[in-house]
Amino acid sequence: MVSKFLLILICLSFFSRVHTLNSNHSFLSGIKFPQHSSFNSASASPNSGCTSKKSKVESIEDGEDEIVANPHTQSVKINLNRRSPSHETSPKDSVIESKTRDLTRIQTLDTRISEKKNQNTLSRLSKDRGKYKPAILSPESEPPTGFSGQLTATLESGVSLGSGEYFMDVFVGTPPKHFSLILDTGSDLNWIQCVPCYDCFEQNGPHYNPRESNSFRNISCTDPRCHLVSSPDPPQPCKAENQTCPYYYWYGDSSNTTGDFALETFTVNLTTPAGKSDLRQVENVMFGCGHWNRGLFHGAAGLLGLGRGPLSFSSQLQSLYGQSFSYCLVDRNSNSSVSSKLIFGEDKDLLNHPQLNFTSLIPSGKENTVDTFYYVQIKSILVGGEVVKIPEETWNLSQEGVGGTIIDSGTTLSYFADPAYKAIKEAFENKVKDYPVVEDFPILDPCYNVSGVEKLDLPSFGILFGDGAVWNFPVENYFIRLEPKEVVCLAILGTPRSAMSIIGNYQQQNFHILYDTNKSRLGFAPTKCADV
Repeated sequence: MVSKFLLILICLSFFSRVHTLNSNHSFLSGIKFPQHSSFNSASASPNSGCTSKKSKVESIEDGEDEIVANPHTQSVKINLNRRSPSHETSPKDSVIESKTRDLTRIQTLDTRISEKKNQNTLSRLSKDRGKYKPAILSPESEPPTGFSGQLTATLESGVSLGSGEYFMDVFVGTPPKHFSLILDTGSDLNWIQCVPCYDCFEQNGPHYNPRESNSFRNISCTDPRCHLVSSPDPPQPCKAENQTCPYYYWYGDSSNTTGDFALETFTVNLTTPAGKSDLRQVENVMFGCGHWNRGLFHGAAGLLGLGRGPLSFSSQLQSLYGQSFSYCLVDRNSNSSVSSKLIFGEDKDLLNHPQLNFTSLIPSGKENTVDTFYYVQIKSILVGGEVVKIPEETWNLSQEGVGGTIIDSGTTLSYFADPAYKAIKEAFENKVKDYPVVEDFPILDPCYNVSGVEKLDLPSFGILFGDGAVWNFPVENYFIRLEPKEVVCLAILGTPRSAMSIIGNYQQQNFHILYDTNKSRLGFAPTKCADV
C-alpha cells in the first residue's frame, strides 16, 4: 500500500511539474537538435519529387470487377482485438496505472492548446489549398506479394480495465510492410520510427526503412505542405529546393518525435457494396519519418492520428470513405478473443439503429486554437434522473480554446472540470445510502461495499447536451467493480489543473460511436459491440 501511495504522489508531483511547463511557450527553444541533413542541408534521399508511380491493382477474389472509388459506398471494417496484459496486475493496480497514463494524456491535450506552434494549421491549409495533391486512391497497382489483405488492429489493455491504447496494423510502402501503430483521436500527425533511428524507443519488429520502399518521397522545405507541421525551434533555414521538411511534434510530456515530413503509399482493405474485400493503395499520404522519438509507446512502431485536423489519417483518406468513421468497443470483461471494431465509411447498420442519437460537434474556437479535438457542448449532468447543479460556464469552450468537453478514445476514465466533478461526486454520495462507503481506496471516490449484492441498485447517470440530445449510460460504464468483487467505485475523476473535460473510452464501451465531420455531429447508439 505504501508503494501505491508513493506512486500516486509521484504522479501528482509530475502532473504539477508539467503543468508549470505549460505556461512556458519557449520550452522547445532549450532543445538542441543533432546535426543531420534533415535540418541543415539538401536531402540525401535518392528519390526526389512528390508523386509516386502508378501501378496495377487486382481484386482479392478472382473474377470481381474493379471497384471505382466512391466515398458514399465504400467502407473498411477493422478488428480491434484486446491483448492480454504482459504481467499479472490486480484491478486496483490497473486503476493506478490507468490514472497515471490518463494524467499524462490530459496534460498532453492541455499542452496542445497552450502550445502555439500548431495554431494556424487550418488557415495555412486554406491558403495553400490547390497547390498540392491530396492522398489519392491509385487507379492501378501491383498486387502485393504475400499480403493477406486483412487489416487487423489490436487493443492493448488490461483484461478488466482497458489501458486506453489501441493498436492498428497498417501496411506502408511499396512493397507494403506491416507496422503496428497507436490510434489517437487526440492528435493528427501520422508518424513511424524511421531508419536511420538515432534515438528511438523499443518497438516490436524492425523500423521502417524508406530506402526499401519505391513509393517513399520526401517533402521539400519549399513545399506548401511543409507549413502544416511544426518545425524544430528555432526553425531551420531552407537553403535548397530539395532540402527535406523537418518536423517536431511534442506530446506535452517527455514524448516527442522529430524527423522528415514525407509522402508514402498506404495499403488499405476496402469493402465493396456487395460486401467483398479489395486491396487498394492510397498514394501521397503525408506522414512523419521519425529519426528521434521518445516516449511510452508500448512497443508500437509509431502513431496514427484520427483527429479533426488535415494531417490525420481519417482526414487524408476522406476521398476513399467519405467524412465519417466509427468504432465500437467491447465490454472490458469480454473474452480477449472478442474484437472491437473500427469502421471507416458509412455503416448502414449503425445509421438504421433505432436508438442512434446525435449531438453536434462544436468548433474549437478562433484560428489560434487547436483544431484536432472533437468538442461537444454539455448543458447539464443527470444523476438519478435529477439535474446536478453545476455553473453553466463550467462547460463552455472559450474563444481562446480553453475549457469545453472532448470525446476521446485514448483516455480511459472520464474526467470533468473540478467544479463539475465535485458536484457529480456529491450527488452520488447523497443518493447512495444502501451500501457502506469504502474509505481505503485513494484513487477513485466514492467507493462502496456491495458484498453479496447480485444486482446493483445505483443512481442513473446521463449527459444532457446543449442541443437537447441525451446520452444515458448503463451502470457498468460509470461504476467500476474491483477485486475483491464486493467493491465498486465511481469511474469519474476531476481535472484540477485543466478546465478541459473528457468523456473517456470506459464510458464509451458497448456504444457504437460515430464521428461525422461532414455534418459536424457525434452519434452514439447502445450496441453489443461483440456482435458488430
